[in-house]
Amino acid sequence: MKTDIQIAQEAVMKPIVDVAAELGIEPDELELYGRYKAKISDEYMKKIKDNPDGKLILVTAINPTPAGEGKTTTSVGLGQAFGKLGKKAVIALREPSLGPCFGIKGGAAGGGYAQVVPMEDLNLHFTGDFHAITAANNLLAAMLDNHIQQGNELQIDTRQVVWKRCVDMNDRVLRNVVIGLGSKMDGVVREDHFVITVASEIMAILCLASDMKDLKERLAKIVVAYNYAGEPVTAGDLQAVGAMAALLKDAIKPNLIQTLEHTPALVHGGPFANIAHGCNSVRATKTALKMADYCITEAGFGADLGAEKFFDIKCRMAGLKPDAVVLVATIRALKYNGGVAKEHLNEENLEALAKGIVNLEKHIENLQKYGVPVVVTLNSFVTDTDAENALVQQFCEERNCEFALSEVWEKGGEGGVALAEKVLWTLENKKSNFKVLYEDSLELREKIETVAREIYGAGNVSFAPTALKQLAKLEELGFGSLPVCMAKNQYSLSDDPSLLGRPVGFELNVREVYVSAGAGFVVVLTGAVMTMPGLPKKPAAFGIDVTEDGVITGLF
Repeated sequence: MKTDIQIAQEAVMKPIVDVAAELGIEPDELELYGRYKAKISDEYMKKIKDNPDGKLILVTAINPTPAGEGKTTTSVGLGQAFGKLGKKAVIALREPSLGPCFGIKGGAAGGGYAQVVPMEDLNLHFTGDFHAITAANNLLAAMLDNHIQQGNELQIDTRQVVWKRCVDMNDRVLRNVVIGLGSKMDGVVREDHFVITVASEIMAILCLASDMKDLKERLAKIVVAYNYAGEPVTAGDLQAVGAMAALLKDAIKPNLIQTLEHTPALVHGGPFANIAHGCNSVRATKTALKMADYCITEAGFGADLGAEKFFDIKCRMAGLKPDAVVLVATIRALKYNGGVAKEHLNEENLEALAKGIVNLEKHIENLQKYGVPVVVTLNSFVTDTDAENALVQQFCEERNCEFALSEVWEKGGEGGVALAEKVLWTLENKKSNFKVLYEDSLELREKIETVAREIYGAGNVSFAPTALKQLAKLEELGFGSLPVCMAKNQYSLSDDPSLLGRPVGFELNVREVYVSAGAGFVVVLTGAVMTMPGLPKKPAAFGIDVTEDGVITGLF
């Protein structure tokens, strides 16, 4: 079998103007980035704003494991399968971060014969959106420190600066730094921090903003620090909004590319789901709903993170109502949850499968709490046996879930037809009664405890003394009505990555809480989750190269 990058590089792509034409988009309604990438113009989005909405399908997954799940691969393959069935569908995905590309996880373009292309462009600089977000973030940081240096008219307490710099790379040494060293002219000495760009509040703002006006209003609300009286100081107070918006002028427009089978894909924004809200932009999703009869979108990591935030943050804010959810699992991952070592996952093991399937069970239960019909799909591997597939199918059907095998990695759209037909049947025969998990009126602590108890299965929540003080302060400042964005490790339903399967009755540990006022949510850091990842001992960067002919190798 060819590698993902070999398959992508051998693909015959259509000019993006031709892909757009099949959706009724005129060439002058695109902003081209070469032959195969384009941004959707504001004029086109305004033109279609009164079109009826298509059906919204969310693709999510069980907790990720080293065995692999294939959520993006399934999203892409499902979109291609809709095309095989003559249905008008658009895929809406997130952009990859450079951190995982050079780290351990790899890119985010799908895999096998279910990929979006151009794969190398997408996984690297793409259309520059992440660079624009990084620049806007760091401009605000520079203006903040310059204000302090130039007399500090706003009386900013340098011990209470909360705005962090960012870079789109895994770089652990930047987590905690000291700035301003040198002479008096080099700034005020203080401790500072970096986050990865996908954890920047500006990434979240870009993905939740409805238009430029909304973007600027959200940027103005960003809390960068507190003054000596304990009052918040904002980006608006620093007069940074216009300049940041100028940097984001093009980045706010959704990007159009294609799959290997020329299905249109809007790829825009990229917050991680373990440390941010994990969904592509509202603009891209809403545009896809106006462009096609079906919008297939995905949310990051497992359903306990990505899907929860898709429902409780993105849908709540944007007024979206999903019509169905596809929950992706693999036999290999379920056996891993059942205690099988990675090197033995190719062997049939019904006992371990029955033990590990409780992880799938919990995600099914969680999704059903939102009132949305669930279709479970197994991303198929050649080592899966009929007996193992039958066990999972029976398990799902006993829990009022539809079930289908997916072979999109190997067969592209053709391998996703069975899944697409099951999703179409579900859309026609099962009504979505979508509702969020908690009401805005609950106190922040109650919201945190609700997610911990209902979604994770925690017995109780332990709040560090600092976190309790932060919660009290945020309630006092009027942020209590905001939803919560839980930052938690992705590998377990708990905050302990070693607890696989379906842990119950554990204690969730909340160590820090802060407001992303522009994004419109309160971030809750649990366990040891980091907002700036590090590289592994043997990063993927070791295997990435470019030939003398300019061909990139080693991306996956």
